[in-house]
Amino acid sequence: MIYLDNAATAPLDEEVLDAMLPYLREEYGNPSSKYYYLASHAQTAVEEARYQVATLIGAESEEIIFTAGATESTNCIIKGVLDYSKYYGDGRNHVITSNAEHKATLNVCRFLNGEIYSNKDATVSLFSSNKKIDRGFSASFVAVNKNGVVISDVFESAITDKTVLSSFIYVNNEIGAVNDIDTLSKTAHRHNVLFHADVTQAIGKIPINVNDMGIDFLSASAHKIYGPKGIGCAYIKADKYGLPPITSLIHGGEQENGVRAGTLAVHNIVGFGKAAEIAVRDMKKNSDLINTLDEYFVKKINETDDMKIVIPTENRVKGIISILVERTNFNNERFIKKISDKFAVSTGSACSLGEPSHVIAAIGLGKDVRRILRVSLNKYSKKEDIDAFMASLNK
Repeated sequence: MIYLDNAATAPLDEEVLDAMLPYLREEYGNPSSKYYYLASHAQTAVEEARYQVATLIGAESEEIIFTAGATESTNCIIKGVLDYSKYYGDGRNHVITSNAEHKATLNVCRFLNGEIYSNKDATVSLFSSNKKIDRGFSASFVAVNKNGVVISDVFESAITDKTVLSSFIYVNNEIGAVNDIDTLSKTAHRHNVLFHADVTQAIGKIPINVNDMGIDFLSASAHKIYGPKGIGCAYIKADKYGLPPITSLIHGGEQENGVRAGTLAVHNIVGFGKAAEIAVRDMKKNSDLINTLDEYFVKKINETDDMKIVIPTENRVKGIISILVERTNFNNERFIKKISDKFAVSTGSACSLGEPSHVIAAIGLGKDVRRILRVSLNKYSKKEDIDAFMASLNK
């Protein structure tokens, strides 16, 4: 199979697997245990991985909290900051995000806004219309422009005296659009608003330095940089006293500085660390390869009369290509099913299965949602893969 769905997940790097295996076999200690060597070896491995992940984003080791993935990190940060601010801080209880975010951000904010109680909210069928409740928080969803990015002035106009946090995706997971994080964070800080960035689709592709970019909180997952699934991190910017207090999402033991309870998955953490180390080492080489393939792919699409790129190259990260097939009889779901034994591509986010893309609607292409394909490349992709896919699509 030709794999072209790397925005959903990337394959596991062999170096990462080799690093993980000892911690699935002989090095099985709990890093929170004491004194014996299995525990101390596990703790050392976790701290080395923490340093490797911190290095990838320009952070300090103490600022990295390991989670089950970017979705948990986003939940931890948004809920934790707002709850602490409202009940233990200055009382601010408002968060701002965009209408083109990953579902992890959208549904956290909708939950806090009292619009939903679960990810498959049944209140519509139970009460004939959405039942909205008052959880004591509020969220605003600013519109993106036609290129899928947030304009700073639009964001600024949504800030109130109750706004404590803003949360924006760096690279959009469906269309590859790149937000101007530097400008957005400066806008937030001018109004004493904290800034959270979901960088899941950016790490390993774009250099990130949380201090230079003014990022207070960050979410990321390992499996987008050739690491294992089920592990990610929350970055929490420290001050001179250490990590600022936020309400814990998962209560229990005092692991991860008391922010995230639960026994650490050492093998996954080691895998994340190794993937981060490789990403730092090989970023330029991999970026050059993917940039070359992206340009080749775009050229092939532009040579085809009834296809176009949804987001122009200058406004998106290389390697995530959203294609509009301008044929009246084209249906993306049917096409993907037809080629599923040979190619792996998608219609959009793997977290939005079964419903039309809210991202495509947000950029004004809602009527075309059934004619859009997302193709995403990795460091193992080849020109021959692109040729084979385009031949199938043209046929």
